[in-house]
Amino acid sequence: MPLVTPALVGIILAAGTVAGALGATLGIGGGIFLVPLLTLGLGMPIGVSAAISLTTVISTSSTVSAGRSGSHLINVRLGLLLEVATAAGSLLGGITAQHMDALLLERIFAFVTVGVAITTLSRINRSNAVPGDALDCGWLGGRYVDAESGGVVSYRVRRVPLALVASFLAGNVSSLLGIGGGVIKVPVLNAWCGVPLRAAAATSAFMIGVTAAAGAFIYFGNGQLVPALAAAAVLGVRAGASTG
Repeated sequence: MPLVTPALVGIILAAGTVAGALGATLGIGGGIFLVPLLTLGLGMPIGVSAAISLTTVISTSSTVSAGRSGSHLINVRLGLLLEVATAAGSLLGGITAQHMDALLLERIFAFVTVGVAITTLSRINRSNAVPGDALDCGWLGGRYVDAESGGVVSYRVRRVPLALVASFLAGNVSSLLGIGGGVIKVPVLNAWCGVPLRAAAATSAFMIGVTAAAGAFIYFGNGQLVPALAAAAVLGVRAGASTG
């Protein structure tokens, strides 16, 4: 376990602020930025880093969901459906992480981030939103006011089974690596399921708090969560997420 010092608390507070701002903006929880910093920059075991990161994901989710609740960006119906699969994957991932080698977890982290980066970059300048409200959105689709055009846009959710599988995988990866799960769900929902990026990010941010809580309890039960460092990270992420 790392030795808790005022300097370390200050560093984690600052790191949490940056991670929270980026995570809230992208809907991915901030863990994708925080875990490498804690593991590579500060030399913490990846299990400890993941435990701290999962607590910050809960904070980010609460902040972002409250901030976007009136914008109709959050697709609550879709989020609740996918969260069933995500929570199941998160519980499995938290248990599996206790029996995996740290080096293997770090390699999985690298593989996941590279794959997500490629998928996200492939969607630049593409939009799933249809201007106006004439589109039949179906049971899981939605409408919201686009911040850029100022008009109403609509979308219809496609390939729901794929979204469920991706959500289960996202929950598993979330607990394994201490990231929010949105790092997988947002690209999948945007690239293959017809959800615009803004709506996918907001819906993911709504979901990741429940996902992270399921895994965080397991890390806490195994003594891998350092409360003082987690508190510093959460305070930083809270401030950063509000800005993001």
